[in-house]
Amino acid sequence: MKKMRKKRLALLLAAVFGISALSGCGMAGTSNSERGGVETMRLMVWAPSGDQSKEKGEWLQTCCKNFAKQHPEYDIDFVYGVADEATAADSVTQDAEASADVFMFANDNITKLTNAKAAAKFGGIYADQIMETNSEAVTDSVRVDGFIYGVPFTTNTWFMYYDKRVFSEDDVKNLDCMLEKGVVSFPFTNSWYLPAFYIGNGCTLFEDGTVEEAGVDFSGEKAEEVTDYLIDLMANPNFVVDADGSGIAGMRDGSVNAMFSGSWEAGNLQEILGEHMGVTALPTFTLNGEEKQMMSYAGSKVVGVNSKSKHMVASIQLAIYLGSAEAQKLRYELETVVPCNLELLEQPEIAADELVSAQNDTFNRTSILQPTVSKMSNCWVPVENMGKGIRNKSVTHENSKEQTQAMHDAMNSDGI
Repeated sequence: MKKMRKKRLALLLAAVFGISALSGCGMAGTSNSERGGVETMRLMVWAPSGDQSKEKGEWLQTCCKNFAKQHPEYDIDFVYGVADEATAADSVTQDAEASADVFMFANDNITKLTNAKAAAKFGGIYADQIMETNSEAVTDSVRVDGFIYGVPFTTNTWFMYYDKRVFSEDDVKNLDCMLEKGVVSFPFTNSWYLPAFYIGNGCTLFEDGTVEEAGVDFSGEKAEEVTDYLIDLMANPNFVVDADGSGIAGMRDGSVNAMFSGSWEAGNLQEILGEHMGVTALPTFTLNGEEKQMMSYAGSKVVGVNSKSKHMVASIQLAIYLGSAEAQKLRYELETVVPCNLELLEQPEIAADELVSAQNDTFNRTSILQPTVSKMSNCWVPVENMGKGIRNKSVTHENSKEQTQAMHDAMNSDGI
């Protein structure tokens, strides 16, 4: 049944892409390449500075040169610009005509792009390739209303680093067990992290993250229990708040033995801990005598195409290449960016990498896809305020029920 749905979706996307390609390329049916010549074009490509630095091997420039060699039907003048995954979507939605043909973005910006009609759909053989080379969850991270809007090149979530001299592999399975043996740092006042405890006890956001009208359910006993747990957690002398880089500083001076972050900290922690660096998916926590699984937000980082590109087919093909196994492997080798391509994840040297295992295990087992609906923007501040309130002791066991309900109400409002 799943294969049949996939085939039907591919046929639908193929039809849509055919329309998009014709409208985006102007005289696509009479291009130079179709007349046997070479099509000359200028393609602007945006990527983070790290992807273009000489110190890290100029991943972007190398990949674009490889793409050009593989497509002799094009004579491409590449123009490179610096834009990170968090902000590129803002520029594209504000002025698509002046923005890059191909750009990188974090998938939590996908609704912003689709609402502005600024991102091109991937259909036909291109959609097939994306679906066949990624897990269903990764593909879902770039899908809106059945359509695919980019090529994932890495999963995006957080997990746990720890000092193997302090904690064993059994210790790190449960947060409360860890706190009996060493000091754990957690970004308690960061609303990308704190919901892990609430979600772990059954709280939900927009049902599966896509049903905006369903709202957020961080209410009732399930949420109140977590607030009370977090109050006690904050009082534990072996638990410290990670803020403004204090976690990594503590790992460096030895005052912290475990911290929660993403792959972007792998290089620093490898330098600090060396062979003693442990990396693992999220632990459980013990709530009223029962083990509950911490659940992080997860998403992907994506290669997207501007819907206003004058060279739509070439831009789509370039995006597919920049998210391909070949390009992901080079990025992993140059920058330690964890791949998500299924073929790469089966290669022994990549499968044996603890960092790769931790990130993908977290993505597939101990996370939920971060909702991309517009009302998700109402959820960040109330959760941040809850973390700050517990830290400064204005949220207590005596008022936790009222404070938890206030957080829930604020998350379901139009913002505060």
